Amino acid sequence: MKKSADLNPRILVEKDKKHIWHPFTQMKEWQEEAIIVIKKGEGVYLEDVEGKRYLDGVSSLWCNVHGHQVPEIDEAIRDQMAQISHSTFLGLSNIPAIELSEKLIEITPKSLTRVFYSDSGSEAVEIALKMAFQYWKQKGKVKKKKFAKLTQAYHGDTLGSVSVGGIDLFHGIYGPLLFETYPVPSPYQYRWPSGSDPETVKRESLAEMERVFREHHEEIAAFVMEPLMQGAAGMIHQPSGYISRARELTKEYNILLIFDEVATGFGRTGKMFALEHENVTPDLLAVAKGLTGGYLPLAATLTTEDIYSAFLGKHEELKTFFHGHTYTANPLACRAALANIDLFEKNQVLEHLEPKIGFLKKRLESFYNIPIVGDVRQVGLMAGIELVKDQKTKEPFPLEAKIGIRATKRAVHKGAFLRPLGDVVVLMPPLGITQDELGRLLDITYEAIDEESEEILAR
Repeated sequence: MKKSADLNPRILVEKDKKHIWHPFTQMKEWQEEAIIVIKKGEGVYLEDVEGKRYLDGVSSLWCNVHGHQVPEIDEAIRDQMAQISHSTFLGLSNIPAIELSEKLIEITPKSLTRVFYSDSGSEAVEIALKMAFQYWKQKGKVKKKKFAKLTQAYHGDTLGSVSVGGIDLFHGIYGPLLFETYPVPSPYQYRWPSGSDPETVKRESLAEMERVFREHHEEIAAFVMEPLMQGAAGMIHQPSGYISRARELTKEYNILLIFDEVATGFGRTGKMFALEHENVTPDLLAVAKGLTGGYLPLAATLTTEDIYSAFLGKHEELKTFFHGHTYTANPLACRAALANIDLFEKNQVLEHLEPKIGFLKKRLESFYNIPIVGDVRQVGLMAGIELVKDQKTKEPFPLEAKIGIRATKRAVHKGAFLRPLGDVVVLMPPLGITQDELGRLLDITYEAIDEESEEILAR
């Protein structure tokens, strides 16, 4: 078999287009376009098979933390490979999984004492939903079998996660397959019907949340939400005090609270977890993406001793949580995660984020000078730049215009890989990016959007 470095780039592209079906991709267009084939990564850069380098502006889909080819994580994986790469977690345990569970419990709220491993963020949320449902059933509350959610939500692509999602573009077609949920309007400040004042938006969204809970609490098992920032919705940030009030309401109405920190966890918001901004402890916490530093698939669902205890019983009582996959708690992934978390401490990652977050915030203000930029939203190193046809009326571009795609393609040509969410240009670089590299990423993004704007205005 030939080494990848020896293969002709043109042949690689031909083979891709002949054999592969890519996620979230219209393959008809893919077949007609030039595509990028990545060969290696170094630091915050990706390099393609033709030797061109790109700033990894979206952290390889929001998971890369310290950069590519991190010596400490590379070494940890090699060391684990020398011992064992995989053994089942059904009926056995392994050292990295045990050590990682202890570390996760150490860095999350103290009442979260149990860790259930899985392979992806979608599955971590799915597990939380199943745990919540089974918990109430085994506590004798058999009516509590439905879920409440935020609109605009995205929690993954498995059917349970899609059911508690709320993005029609992704989820609408699967409606007949999904279970019923109770939606609560997302506090989308930029497009809130009564205006963009944060306090008004917060008050009105929470009032609707309380109404839903008050009317349906006897049948709601859990409320699931992405705290602080709804990522795939287009970086919709929640007003200060929103998640703490959601916690108060779920307690008041005896509803479990599920936090999906798949995107917001591991430093993305400036703290290890978004929940720390308001000192909120959920009943179930889903983490993934940055868990291994962007190296290997691994996820976890953390929960309380109370929920865990409801699953204890005799074999014949069938209280067991019947869930688990082949690669659950894979030792290589767990070792990568341990090395990743150690680097947060060793390199004082969170402490060094503060000046970069401030720099990003200041630089993003200038994007409002571009006529097609309607809104800029940022929490930590998570940012979304919403492009609109008219700044004053907030009129969006028609879907067929593909403005977000067009703008990010310009950025790619300039040396930064970006991927939009509709017409929201997303910036979520690795936490290890330097301020100079972040400045270059912002320069490219600004130029790309500005050029797209000038072309639109010239028509």
